[in-house]
Amino acid sequence: MKREFKFREAVVSDPRFGKYPGSRSVEEMIERGIVVLDKPKGPTSHQVTGWVKDIFSIDRAGHTGTLDPKVTGVLVIGLSKSTKAMPVLSNLDKEYVAVVVLHDEVGEQEVEEVLERFRGKIKQVPPKKSAVKRKERTREVKELELIEKSGKDLLLRINCEAGTYIRKLAHNIGEELGCGAHMKELRRTSVGPFTEEKAVKLQTLKDDYVFFEEGKNENIREDLLPVEVAADSSPCVVVKDTAVEALCNGADLGVGGVSAVEKSIKTGDKVSILSGKGELVAVGESEMDAKEIYGSKTGKAASLINVMMERGTYPKGWS
Repeated sequence: MKREFKFREAVVSDPRFGKYPGSRSVEEMIERGIVVLDKPKGPTSHQVTGWVKDIFSIDRAGHTGTLDPKVTGVLVIGLSKSTKAMPVLSNLDKEYVAVVVLHDEVGEQEVEEVLERFRGKIKQVPPKKSAVKRKERTREVKELELIEKSGKDLLLRINCEAGTYIRKLAHNIGEELGCGAHMKELRRTSVGPFTEEKAVKLQTLKDDYVFFEEGKNENIREDLLPVEVAADSSPCVVVKDTAVEALCNGADLGVGGVSAVEKSIKTGDKVSILSGKGELVAVGESEMDAKEIYGSKTGKAASLINVMMERGTYPKGWS
């Protein structure tokens, strides 16, 4: 994702305080890290997240984008303090590969014609077993590709907005075809920029951490991503060193504390608030668009949702 910033002033950061994300130890990565896990079939997303927590002996871990027990694929898990960054990852697009079984024979051309009706904005009512209120809502199916048709089986690739129910989509496609259909298998291949090629299996994660603790290797580093990857999926604001401690104490971000702002920011966007070293200080909601933040002398640039950094990491910048 190409980023363009407007600079209120040069971004500089005192080397005596904080730490560049790439220089963290493994232990620090476990405190401020994210695991892209290849969830197996069988357990719930909650169970898998609990196992990851047990592997690292940490008190907190949380996932975004729940997968049903029968569904495999990419599950993004935040470790320890990184759970606070999950809000900026919750609305990422998802991609799936699904096997959908038709209840009667239908020609490929007819299938293609019906799939076209489900590309773009669609209406869905969440299924009865869902955790959200069952009322009609709009979701966008950005790509819907028929990879292969074999008899009554359809192999589909779906790229869609977060919150799209693929099982419901399969059912509705069957209704539109007039023959009925159900989803037989489903695998999530990506969550935003996190793809299955980057995903680690649970046993590999466990083995790599055991080997690290035994001093055999540091392969565990390849399994962990810094929490700052969350900033790659959201617009960013870079703040002065003198603003960091105030944010850590719960103060909202005033425009006077901003060094640089990403040009794409709009009022109401979830934003990642970064130090001059690229550390994720907090997650917030923009109270102005980029042009206003850049041009204003006073006012609130962003309100805080979650604070990531501990107090005392940077010195006070106020009296």
